[in-house]
Amino acid sequence: MSHITLDCIGLPCPQPVLRVKDALEQGARQIEVLVDNQASKNNILRFAQSQGHTTASPDHPGGCFAILVTAADGPGQQIDDLATYRCETPAAPRLVYVISSDSMGRGSEELGWALLQTYIQTIKEIKPLPDKILFYNSGVKLVTAASGALNVLEQLQDQGVEILVCGTCLDFLQLKSAMRVGQISNMYAIMDAMASADKLVSPF
Repeated sequence: MSHITLDCIGLPCPQPVLRVKDALEQGARQIEVLVDNQASKNNILRFAQSQGHTTASPDHPGGCFAILVTAADGPGQQIDDLATYRCETPAAPRLVYVISSDSMGRGSEELGWALLQTYIQTIKEIKPLPDKILFYNSGVKLVTAASGALNVLEQLQDQGVEILVCGTCLDFLQLKSAMRVGQISNMYAIMDAMASADKLVSPF
C-alpha cells in the first residue's frame, strides 16, 4: 500500500483522524484525505504533524478540503487521548424575539393585528428557532384566546421555545384568565432574557 485516497466527507470527528491513523499503521505512505469542514482539516493536519509526517493542503473543487499526508520514516508516536481530535460544536446563538405591541407597523390597527399574527406564525419557518419569545405590554394579547397565533405558539413551545408573558401586563389588561400558552413572568426575567441574548428580534 503506497498511495491511497480516504473519502471522509460527512464523517464526524474524530473519525477522519482515526482513518488516517489506521491507514498509516497499515503501511500507506501517501494519503489524500477529503473532508468537508475546517475543523476536520485542522485536526488531520495537527495529528499528522504531531507524528512527524509531512502535510500539504492542495486546492480541491466542490467546497471540500484535501489534505495530503506523506508518512515519515519510522513508527509514529503513541496517541494518548483521541478526544483532543474531536470537533468542537459551537453553541447555538441565543435568539430572543420581543413582542411588545398588538399591532405591527403604523396605520390600521386591524391590519396591524392581522400582520402581527402572521409574523408570529412565520417564526416557526425561520431557522434557527428562538430560544425565547417575550410578550409584554399589549403584545400579551397574542397568547390569549383571541389570538390567531396560538396554534403556532403551542408548537414552538413543544419544540422547546420558552414563552415568557408579562404578568403585570396581563393583570393591567385583565387578560390573565384568557392566557392560553406560555408562562407568566416578571420584569426581572424579561430583562435577564434580553441581556443574555446573542440577538434580539422585534417586528417593531
